[in-house]
Amino acid sequence: MTPTRCVLLGAALWCGPAVGAAQAAGRDSLVYVLTPASRFEVKTGKAGLLGFAGHGHVVRARAWSGRIVYYPTSPADSRVDVVVPVDSLEVVTPPDTAEIRKVAETMRREVLHPDRYPIITFVSTAVTPTGDGLQVQGRLTIVGQTRDVAMAVRLQTAGDTLQATGRFSVKQSDFGIKPYRGGPAGTVRVADRVEFNVAAVALRSLPP
Repeated sequence: MTPTRCVLLGAALWCGPAVGAAQAAGRDSLVYVLTPASRFEVKTGKAGLLGFAGHGHVVRARAWSGRIVYYPTSPADSRVDVVVPVDSLEVVTPPDTAEIRKVAETMRREVLHPDRYPIITFVSTAVTPTGDGLQVQGRLTIVGQTRDVAMAVRLQTAGDTLQATGRFSVKQSDFGIKPYRGGPAGTVRVADRVEFNVAAVALRSLPP
């Protein structure tokens, strides 16, 4: 992807079936909705003999929707869904330059094709409690390609607010995205692997 073909992370959002949903029936769950205080971004790295001559980039989502269904007494039954509109993605580093504008335009027009694939989605498939948090497995979909990913998540709740932080990495090529190459003879390249960083802030949705 262009240094950003990365993309990562509105449209309608719903909660898909959760592992252990049958067992979860009858247990109390708390539903949290993502707020604008959340942050979803992707970091790209450099590769190649002259990789030092290029730049890493951070791509950040300006919009998203999502919901977390959390079972305090049975965390393994919890689930999460997130939707990020491709048109909301912007390159935020380094400072505005001709290069960054080229990267942003290439990402939208040649890599992510928002006309055909308007959203990026993540849907959890399993949640496993760990010593200091949760291991969340899920399905990440970019440009119509879906792959399994796993993310270690730290979770904190206070009153009606839930905060979750985590990160995971994927290879662009696994989604059919060709890492960016530019500069003299293509010597400046973006690394195939990119890192997704999530800092979710969600408020409890109270029943009417």
